[in-house]
Amino acid sequence: MSDYNKLTDELIDQIRTAANGHVLTGEDVSDDFSRDEMPIYGTSAPEAVVQPLTTEEVSAVMKICNDNRIAVTPRGAGTGLVGGAVPLYGGIVLDTTKMNKIIGYDLENLAVTVQPGVLFKDLADDCSRQGLLYPPDPGEKLACLGGNVSTNAGGMRAVKYGTTRDYVRAMTVVLPNGEITHFGSNVSKTSSGYSLINLMIGSEGTLGVITELTLKIVPAPKKIASLIIPFEDLEAAISTVPKIKMANLNPQALEFMEKEIVLSSERYIGKSVFPQKIDGVEAGAYLLVTFEAKDEDELNDLIDEASELVLEAGAIDVLIADTPSKMKDAWAARSSFLEAIMAETKLLDECDVVVPITHITEFLTFANATAKECDLTIKSFGHAGDGNLHIYECSNDLTEDVFKERVDAFFEKIYAKATEVGGQVSGEHGIGSGKIKYLRKSLGETNMQLMQGIKKVFDPNLILNPGKICYIPED
Repeated sequence: MSDYNKLTDELIDQIRTAANGHVLTGEDVSDDFSRDEMPIYGTSAPEAVVQPLTTEEVSAVMKICNDNRIAVTPRGAGTGLVGGAVPLYGGIVLDTTKMNKIIGYDLENLAVTVQPGVLFKDLADDCSRQGLLYPPDPGEKLACLGGNVSTNAGGMRAVKYGTTRDYVRAMTVVLPNGEITHFGSNVSKTSSGYSLINLMIGSEGTLGVITELTLKIVPAPKKIASLIIPFEDLEAAISTVPKIKMANLNPQALEFMEKEIVLSSERYIGKSVFPQKIDGVEAGAYLLVTFEAKDEDELNDLIDEASELVLEAGAIDVLIADTPSKMKDAWAARSSFLEAIMAETKLLDECDVVVPITHITEFLTFANATAKECDLTIKSFGHAGDGNLHIYECSNDLTEDVFKERVDAFFEKIYAKATEVGGQVSGEHGIGSGKIKYLRKSLGETNMQLMQGIKKVFDPNLILNPGKICYIPED
């Protein structure tokens, strides 16, 4: 069923008219539209790129493509890591980055309405200026909010606030046939039929095109500080995580990282932030924990209680980052992990598996042993507070074919282990085209068929982001 039609000059003219001229073709189409940020999943060029400014333009373009069975790949900033924005079957890329307006705030209902191309950083900064906080905090600050919603991005603050899903109240969606519809509403709860809005969240552009979002916001915390906590080894660091949560300290962020990835990041940013040796004791792993409070006294109490707890649990020391510059330095190192790995690595792949926090140590021990069996170098870090682990496979000396073969063998084993301990294939980056096989093995055929059925209800002609998540056109 992969017999998608090619764009003719006549169809391009129709699309150009429908999109009010916002169409790129030929040499005007950058190679960037052929890939995302994980090139190991390949490249595929679109025949044209449409850059709409309005919902109505998206609607008119989708109707033409649906009537003529032209593949459409929605795309934001292209910062994905699973091939989700790669136009595998040609056709058009629907680039939403020019739909980048913050439409307005509803302060009484603590909500903001935005277009999908608004960058996360821009909304975060705009909220901050008004004493507000948009709680999701994905690592990639230059990602588009439409993409965040389409992958249900998680990020650093998920341990306290939840994922993007918890902050989407309403959306405007253009269906594959061009029909415009609305899911959800600006209310805090609902029990009104099937949750269509939750089908869209995490659907990676396979069910509809999001053209407007209403997002929940909260008052920004008054005081905030981070703790850099070195341990001798990863097991000691991870075993402390449940103790922090059980103590009801309610951290805003709770991250773990191994020493090697910290060293890579510090080389990349050109600044040493995390201590390597304390009183002669080598640090092998770290926790980075952020607390927020309503005033200085409450924050100090949290820091004191947390410091006492982690030192009793085996931490080597506790370093407090309680000024804007210290906070910036600590989180700059954490936020640069992916860029640091990419700067030092020729071939790269990643899994962002999620497991129950009680199984983090067991899973990472298994992953490290499996990497040795598969003769792979891996670097690990992640969200210790919610069990979302980022395990990067790296090589500077293998051929791409050999690297892919070893990574596949590695993934087969560690995803099976994740399923065994009650985990999932992806915590926040999605499935795209790169993880379909592993998702199928994890969920089983019944659940995959249910998802395929949903796909066909929304998109009978299978034109929208084909080859992603659960449906390969050849199936």
